[in-house]
Amino acid sequence: MRKYVFAALFMAAGLGQACAQDAAAGEKVFAVCKACHQIGDNAKNAVGPVLNGLFGRNSGSVEGYSYSEANKKSGITWDEATFTDYIKDPKAKIPGTKMAFAGIKDEQKIKDLIAFLHQYDKAPVKLTH
Repeated sequence: MRKYVFAALFMAAGLGQACAQDAAAGEKVFAVCKACHQIGDNAKNAVGPVLNGLFGRNSGSVEGYSYSEANKKSGITWDEATFTDYIKDPKAKIPGTKMAFAGIKDEQKIKDLIAFLHQYDKAPVKLTH
């Protein structure tokens, strides 16, 4: 009986890990973002703004990036829930955004992408105030 309990606990732990965020998998998801966005210590604004320090910052606030009025006036402070809604369908979350991206629909890919982005929470970024 005891070994069945341990086996059940082991299986449950494994299932929890399968649903966890995976930064390495998120880096693969970020490959589609790389066409427009940079991230890391040497990141610069490109077609899209730098994504360093995304979580906790206000939408439209990276210095030197030319945001749409819709993005600047959205009133969004990025957190995981807001980013999840946005990345599924950017134009639905911020009508008028200039981000031309169909979105990511897969929940696990979004979680993994978030884990990857969190690795750059402390990376340099200049914000307008």
